[in-house]
Amino acid sequence: MVDNGSADGSPTAIRRLFPGVSVVENGRNLGFAAGSNVGIVLLARRGVDYVLLLNDDAEVATDLLGALVEVAEADPSTGILGPTIYYYGPATVIWSAGGSVDARGRARHLRLGELGDAGLKPVQDVDYVTGCALLVRREVVERVGALDERFFAYYEEAEWCARARRAGYRVVYVPRARVWHKIDPAARSQSRSYLYLTARNRLLYLRCAGAGRGTIALASLDLLRTACSWSLRPKHRAMRPLASALVRGVADFAVGRFGPPPGRP
Repeated sequence: MVDNGSADGSPTAIRRLFPGVSVVENGRNLGFAAGSNVGIVLLARRGVDYVLLLNDDAEVATDLLGALVEVAEADPSTGILGPTIYYYGPATVIWSAGGSVDARGRARHLRLGELGDAGLKPVQDVDYVTGCALLVRREVVERVGALDERFFAYYEEAEWCARARRAGYRVVYVPRARVWHKIDPAARSQSRSYLYLTARNRLLYLRCAGAGRGTIALASLDLLRTACSWSLRPKHRAMRPLASALVRGVADFAVGRFGPPPGRP
């Protein structure tokens, strides 16, 4: 268990309740990418076959690992796998069934908001699976490296999956593997940090993927156009105070300022 700078006594509680669990304390919030890398690199050095990333606000089906590993073992070219992730409430509604990224770097969860008959569907290749619950083969880590820590949070798993696919690995969604994520559907849309990071990191993703300057410029214009719309159109009045987060994200990408969002140490 990697404790990424919590202040609520979690490491002590985990050690007391689960004495067999190894606890690593980062001391401060390194972000999702760097915080996860602490565990990823440690386990890869120990020679495990697979590493499972799992958020602390997720609950899993008892057969999660078995379902994912069974698919991975059937095809050595399968490098990264993800389950069906439902909202914790309502528990039958899908939050993510893998994801796609379009030519301008816009990432989206597949089947978002649909009712959960996902277990009936076959395994399918996707652009990425979310880091909320992600199984990666150790060989992938050794060959393409761990998460890119410049992202801090958001888009880092999409870039990792893209890197793995360029190296010849499959990234797949396993419908019958199940996780429930305790996430508020509306919380992110009102978060300045989230909007800033997704704007900046969308452009960084495109650069990492080898997109040309023209594509990155068009994606930047998309973001700035959205910021203008939020600032000027009455129907977006509620988003007006958040428009500057998108502008700051584009500006920081342009000058190469990565890592934590503004205001974070």
